[in-house]
Amino acid sequence: MIDHMGLGVSDFAASKAFYARALKPIGYDLLYDLPAELTGHGAAAGFGLPPKPDFWIGGGQPHGPPIHVAFRAASRAQVDAFYRAALAAGGRDNGAPGLRPDYHPNYYGAFALDPDGHNVEVVCHEAV
Repeated sequence: MIDHMGLGVSDFAASKAFYARALKPIGYDLLYDLPAELTGHGAAAGFGLPPKPDFWIGGGQPHGPPIHVAFRAASRAQVDAFYRAALAAGGRDNGAPGLRPDYHPNYYGAFALDPDGHNVEVVCHEAV
């Protein structure tokens, strides 16, 4: 089981704002906002369901090539809300909300590219 993951980003402020808006519909909050002086290498932000962050971004050098990260949603409505929020936050469309029956019959997901081009997905596996 994965406890947490981190992602390097090129523009910390832009990425922090993107993820704060894009992940809000699935219940994720910005839980930690740490300055470079505290981390010793660069600013960092931790997002997750309170009280524990499980997704971190760090300012400095972006990961390359871009990666794909998927977050689980409790409902298809959350997937739809993520997609709208991600695009409103400056993300780029990489797959509108919908069923992906090639994955499995109830796979309902949406994809947006973050400011560094990472493919961010939110997926619901429920039948409704």
